[in-house]
Amino acid sequence: MAEFNLTGSNEPFLHVSMKKGDKIYCESDALVMKEQNLVVSGAVRGGILKSAFRKLTTGESFFQQSIEAKNGEGDCLLAPPLSGDLKILNVGQSQYMLSDGSYVASTSNVEIDPKIQSNLGGAIFGGTGGFVIMQTKGNGQVCVSGGGNLMELEVTHEQGETTVDNGHVVAWDANLKYSIGLPDSGGGLIGNVVNSVVGGEGLVLKFKGQGKVIICSRKRITAPSPETVV
Repeated sequence: MAEFNLTGSNEPFLHVSMKKGDKIYCESDALVMKEQNLVVSGAVRGGILKSAFRKLTTGESFFQQSIEAKNGEGDCLLAPPLSGDLKILNVGQSQYMLSDGSYVASTSNVEIDPKIQSNLGGAIFGGTGGFVIMQTKGNGQVCVSGGGNLMELEVTHEQGETTVDNGHVVAWDANLKYSIGLPDSGGGLIGNVVNSVVGGEGLVLKFKGQGKVIICSRKRITAPSPETVV
C-alpha cells in the first residue's frame, strides 16, 4: 500500500511513496510533482450519481485524480489549493467525518462517501457538519487539510460537551456524538442569537463521547473566482 508522510515544517507537502501496483486518489488540483513511473488519470469514483451528489452538496471535486505506480515504484508530492497545514489520519479501526473542503488524498482502499445526517441542526444550518458531510470507509490512510495550524483534541465527555467553532473543525471521529447550533450564552434561544450576532460568533459543533477532533487555527476564506470580480 502507498505510504503517506508529511515533509516540510511550514505548510507541508504530502509525500507519497508508491511501489509498483499501488494507487491513491486525490483532489483534482492537489498534484504538485510526480516521478516518471507514476500515471495520472481522472476518476469518477463511486459512480456518476455519487460523484455528482458529492460535488453538489459538499463542494468536493466531481472528478478526482487517481495516481498509480503502473511502471514501477515512484514518489509524488501533493498539496491543497489553499494555504494551511496537513494531517494524516489512519482509517480502519477509526473512521472519520470530514468537513467541507478538508479532503486532500487517500490510499486506494479508503472511500470518501457523502452522508446525509439525521442531525436536524445540521440540516437547518448547513456548512461544516451540515445536511451532507463526508465520511471515510475502509482501511488505509487519509490526508486532510485546514487553515493555519492543525491540532488534535481528545474528547472524553460522556455527559458534558466540547464546543468548537464551526469554521475551525477539520475532521472528527465518527463514533463521537455531535450537534450543531449557536453558542450557549445561558440566555435561551433568543439570548444565544443576540449574543452570536453581537459577539461575532457563528455556529458551533458540540461533541460528546470518546474520540478525536481535528481543529485548525485559521478559518479559510476562498478567493472569489474571476467571473465574480467586477
